[in-house]
Amino acid sequence: MSGNMMSLALFMFPGYHFGAWRLPEAIPGIDLGIDHYIRAAQLAEEGRMDAIFFEDQAAIPRSNNILAGDKFAAASPRGIHFDPMVLLPALAMVTRHLGVAGTATTSFNDPYSVARRFASIDFISKGRAAWNMVTSFNENEAQNFGLDALADHATRYERAGEFVDVVTGLWESWEKGAITRDKESGVYFDVEKMHFLQHKGKYFNVRGPLTMDRSPQVRPVILQAGASDPGRALAARTADVVFTLQTNVEEARAFRADVRARAEAFGRDPDMVKILPGITPFVGRTDQEAQESRERMRDLIPEDLALGYLMQHAGTDLRQYDLNGPMPDLPESNAGKTHQSMILNYARKHGLSILQTARHFGQGNHMPVVGSPVTIADTLQHWKESGACDGFLVVPPYFPGGIEDFVRQVIPELQRRGAFRKEYSGPHLRDHLGVTRYA
Repeated sequence: MSGNMMSLALFMFPGYHFGAWRLPEAIPGIDLGIDHYIRAAQLAEEGRMDAIFFEDQAAIPRSNNILAGDKFAAASPRGIHFDPMVLLPALAMVTRHLGVAGTATTSFNDPYSVARRFASIDFISKGRAAWNMVTSFNENEAQNFGLDALADHATRYERAGEFVDVVTGLWESWEKGAITRDKESGVYFDVEKMHFLQHKGKYFNVRGPLTMDRSPQVRPVILQAGASDPGRALAARTADVVFTLQTNVEEARAFRADVRARAEAFGRDPDMVKILPGITPFVGRTDQEAQESRERMRDLIPEDLALGYLMQHAGTDLRQYDLNGPMPDLPESNAGKTHQSMILNYARKHGLSILQTARHFGQGNHMPVVGSPVTIADTLQHWKESGACDGFLVVPPYFPGGIEDFVRQVIPELQRRGAFRKEYSGPHLRDHLGVTRYA
């Protein structure tokens, strides 16, 4: 990828916008519809996007210990989706260039299984796999894996650091050329080029090696999204791509500079760590039309659903307060600290009431970008050229129109300006992203 080109990944999260799925033209059945996912992936590839990316939470969300909000948070359309590990191989088979990225938590998996699955997908996709490494923030997930609650925040990140070291060690447990399949000699693979990891650590004991050769990328791309101090440190040491929630150019520039400096301190080339803030595009033929479209979607958000979601991250029953009054101080969270801090800071910065805050975040957590294709392209180009990011995680408000509008209206405008590729430049996802390549 040219250094001047931005990266663009498509984030598929059915029901992400709490109101847009109710539009007459929206297809909410994408959540469990393989044909719709195929269509989304093919649209992303049509636009020459880097990858299609899937989040995962292995639990229906609810507000822990907040009985009044449980049924509302549990009704979230964000809770219904496939296991990404099943979906990625299917999408790899109907695309040729698009990266396929999925989430697997370090809190409820083991390193050998994760390493094996993503290496397998890298083979199936011929070098287009990516692992989104998370530590989990939803307490309800723990209760689906035999635990009462998540481990504390620091422990989750300590475990994640050892976890990724084991995974990358397993990915490199075979040397290049180890598997020969030599019919004449009868030698299937060179045992001298197969290495046992023999990892013995605080959390894991793993012998290795994997039951397969080095995959096409050797290391599938690693994605990470933690913005806390431990999260930034882990991302700077291990990630190729860092997703972030910044909505302000100055804050985004500071975040990118911080992660790059940390990466350099770990001996890494900071240019090999790409920062992608999330955006939710609302596209119209004119700026006014786009704004009206956004407002129409916002007005479709059920109030109870938005409030239940807010309570899930707030960690307290907000119904005990005046919903038309300001956001109260929130208790210390063991869940998603970044989300909680973002919600509280945004509400206070903009003087929003509890209900207004709920409606705002019912539209999603990522930065809304509203306007005509030219206006949106101006914004994205400004962020990129200001050093605030290396590209964007695109989170459409609904399917299919939200994706079609971005791919067929915004991307051509970016291409016309030379800000985004017109053709893929290599066979692997690492080529698309311009990150470290392994032989």
